[in-house]
Amino acid sequence: MTAILKREFSAYFKSPIGYVFIAVSFLFSGAFFWLFALSVGSTDISYVFLGMFYVYMIFVPVLTMRLMADENKLRTDQLLLTAPLGLMRLVMGKFLSAYVVFLIGDLVMLLYGVVLSFVATVNWILIFGNFVALALIGAVFVSAGLFVSSLTESQMVAAIGSIAVNVALALINIIASVIPVKLISDILKTLSVFDRYNEFTTGIFSLNGVIFFLSMAFIFLFLTVRVLERRRWA
Repeated sequence: MTAILKREFSAYFKSPIGYVFIAVSFLFSGAFFWLFALSVGSTDISYVFLGMFYVYMIFVPVLTMRLMADENKLRTDQLLLTAPLGLMRLVMGKFLSAYVVFLIGDLVMLLYGVVLSFVATVNWILIFGNFVALALIGAVFVSAGLFVSSLTESQMVAAIGSIAVNVALALINIIASVIPVKLISDILKTLSVFDRYNEFTTGIFSLNGVIFFLSMAFIFLFLTVRVLERRRWA
């Protein structure tokens, strides 16, 4: 797993992808920080994190689109599938490589809290709550993108498919609210990513929320393993 992690992580910085993702993270978070905090003299940067939720929903697929799609296109997936390496370890290595790059882009958000602390009193509970929420939703977005990437040979298809999945996850609560069948509506509400994300942004550290996000990420990773397992014996 470590070898896969190192290889994939270094690949992000041998191409523009890693630099572009981090630059986009810094650019948008900096713009939101100016717009929602500095320009209005506020120490509440919750809207900065919320803005980044939507940015990552669209841009995390840039990180994940090549992870398996490239392997499928170049047929190097067969080398990986026949290597003496468990499929879950292979998937985890690829997942962690993208997730570490994501966290590098996300960590700058804590720096904004430090900047504000020099001029005013900041609510660190809210800042850490928002940071944890974004880190957890990032794990879901990355794992979902890896799963979609395993289904295709095209990076473009993988990116568009991942964006569609992320948008669907974010809009589950809205979809549930317009479904007239109460049972189906209630089931969908239990899967609402955005509602659980909001709990953390208010400073509420919910163990159920952590388990929910980690479970969602695990489900996508498990599905990726199943796809690779089927391809191994095809």
